[in-house]
Amino acid sequence: QVQLVESGGGLVQAGGSLRLSCAASGHTFSSYTMGWFRQAPGKEREFVAHIVWSGGRTVYADSVKGRFTISRDNAKNTVYLQMNSLKPEDTAVYYCGARTSSVAPYDYWGQGTQVTVSS
Repeated sequence: QVQLVESGGGLVQAGGSLRLSCAASGHTFSSYTMGWFRQAPGKEREFVAHIVWSGGRTVYADSVKGRFTISRDNAKNTVYLQMNSLKPEDTAVYYCGARTSSVAPYDYWGQGTQVTVSS
């Protein structure tokens, strides 16, 4: 199985930046997709971005496109989410997830890290 641990969340002013990290351990595969999701209070979890481990292809939600960048460090088995130009509506708990293919559900999840953006 795969274990995921997020870190890097915190409190930041609007317009500021944060970098989230997701460290993966256990068995991993070249076909894995790693994704970032977020969930605000009272709302459903929503997709933010994902990266395909093999090749590094990325996809972003329209709400974060141009502001967030997802990347990975192959040697460290770590995926990052660089968040720039943060807005109050970005406030949420951010979760790292993993799936074995683009069709499979996200079966592995981290515990989440809180991101709060103040006005």
